[in-house]
Amino acid sequence: MGFFDKIKAGLTRTRDNIGKSFDSLFSGELNDAFYDELEEALILSDLGVEITMETVERLRQEIKVNKIRTADEARIRLREILCEVLTVGEQALDLSSKPAVILFIGVNGVGKTTTIGKLAARLKGEGKRVIMAAGDTFRAAAADQLQRWSERSGVELIRQKEGADPAAVVFDALSAAKARGADVVLVDTAGRLHNKQNLMNELNKISRVISRELPGTACETLLVLDATTGQNGLIQAKQFQEAAGITGIALTKLDGSAKGGIVIAIAKELQVPVKLIGVGEGVEDLMPFEPEPFVEALI
Repeated sequence: MGFFDKIKAGLTRTRDNIGKSFDSLFSGELNDAFYDELEEALILSDLGVEITMETVERLRQEIKVNKIRTADEARIRLREILCEVLTVGEQALDLSSKPAVILFIGVNGVGKTTTIGKLAARLKGEGKRVIMAAGDTFRAAAADQLQRWSERSGVELIRQKEGADPAAVVFDALSAAKARGADVVLVDTAGRLHNKQNLMNELNKISRVISRELPGTACETLLVLDATTGQNGLIQAKQFQEAAGITGIALTKLDGSAKGGIVIAIAKELQVPVKLIGVGEGVEDLMPFEPEPFVEALI
């Protein structure tokens, strides 16, 4: 199954939620009722009120300027507008150095540890040597979950006892990566720190270890978000961006959400690319994000 088919299947709940609205919408006339109904459909998909208003107004102007007459043409132009919004920054993971490092941050329960395990298995399947670092030392279950992924996928895991210094775990993982010629190091981090300052201090400490041990290495900081939380996920993303700085988003549980438009809201509000999306339980259901087939499947 290709990307489009997986996305289409993964967005079933979103399309069930708004699909009938779009179907009837793009079979009628381009009048005031059309724009009102379009606003409603986009808001229902969790695009957000402000972005919806901007999008509909832009579409209205382009229909007028370009003398668009048919609903099919309007639909195509809407897709193009949304693709432009989604095309932010570099959407591929930066794996340009050996090893490359990817830090995963996010609150507990969003699927962070599972995302790391799936990505490890995916990269291993592409022929890369991968090391996982169990940097969430506050929660023994996180390391145990990564251990199961390690055994399942044949990827090495570096861990220490519960309560250990996360930066020390990262140091051990980087040392192992250099000694064994690993291509990628995937680092889990604590999902429950008391405030922004704690989060910033912890990630700064880890970043200093990475800079010291692997100067100039490619390093991503991916925020993992649960798509089912909708606009609350966007609020989380803003808070993490302010506290830690992020280079990309990994959006999980998109198949369980009826509001897939949150992907567009995140890209627009944060100007940070969505890099990975999860649309199912299998390893193959964690995929690199591509704007065009996503929008086509959504609308």
